[in-house]
Amino acid sequence: MNKRDYYDILEVSRSAGADEIKKAYRKLSRKYHPDMAPDDKSADQKFKEVQEAYEVLRDESKRKQYDQYGHSFQQAGPGGGHYQPGGGAGPVDMEDLFGGGGIDLGDLFGGAFRGGQRAQPRPQKGESQRLQIEIPFHLAAVGGEYEVTIQKGSSSERLTIKIPAGVNNGSVIRLSGQGGPGVHGGPAGDLLITIKVGNHPYFKRDGSNLLLEVPITLPEAALGAKVDVPTLSEGEVTVTIPAGTSSGTKLRLRGKGITDQKTKQPGDQICSIKIVAPKDLSEQDRSLYEQIQQEAPRSKAW
Repeated sequence: MNKRDYYDILEVSRSAGADEIKKAYRKLSRKYHPDMAPDDKSADQKFKEVQEAYEVLRDESKRKQYDQYGHSFQQAGPGGGHYQPGGGAGPVDMEDLFGGGGIDLGDLFGGAFRGGQRAQPRPQKGESQRLQIEIPFHLAAVGGEYEVTIQKGSSSERLTIKIPAGVNNGSVIRLSGQGGPGVHGGPAGDLLITIKVGNHPYFKRDGSNLLLEVPITLPEAALGAKVDVPTLSEGEVTVTIPAGTSSGTKLRLRGKGITDQKTKQPGDQICSIKIVAPKDLSEQDRSLYEQIQQEAPRSKAW
């Protein structure tokens, strides 16, 4: 079988210069390298042909002999002994192929080729896993620690989570390295914990403020009084109810709310007054209320 013309193999003209030949060689070597075309059964043979053609055409002496005598130039006289017919190309010159400069073969071949061998798959971080927990209202407001049990494979593990003061309903806490296992030796993924804040028997939250409804009697509203109200973390405090207080009046306790996560400043506790009329009256109480009703002027809101 006749050999293909070296110039045809490199896809250059017979007048091509050394730089053009080298450029063509680099392009075709990458194209037909077995690692770049694993499904092309002819790639290996084409790769060898490119190497053989370049070994001749890059050498000025060999090229002159080839131009004069063709593939039989190796028997034509001095200089022919540098090339063995039918022996294939010599060693691949990586500097000619890739231009030197410390280029990583893995970068050129997409990580599939390093040092002439197939590279191991790159380590990958494991998948993130999600978990939702419900924590007490008080813990969300003041912060602290909370223990959860997570499943890892066939075993369970208890973790202590640090809950920041003022955490909101729906907030997500990330635990690095507590998620799915890494791939090919990569680091484990993260555990993303979504917080659900439980209800409080009498407090409600409005941003960083705490809302508390304070029930008082009709006499306390009319005459004024001092009543004890609960706070979130300081026990009970005494609040003064001014005489003539109406339902819906709001009394503010400065700095007794929830710490704002952004400003780190505490909000306020707002006490909303609710006048509660008695349901069951004794005869004496009823008589007193009737007397007050007769003597007190009727108030009008319009």
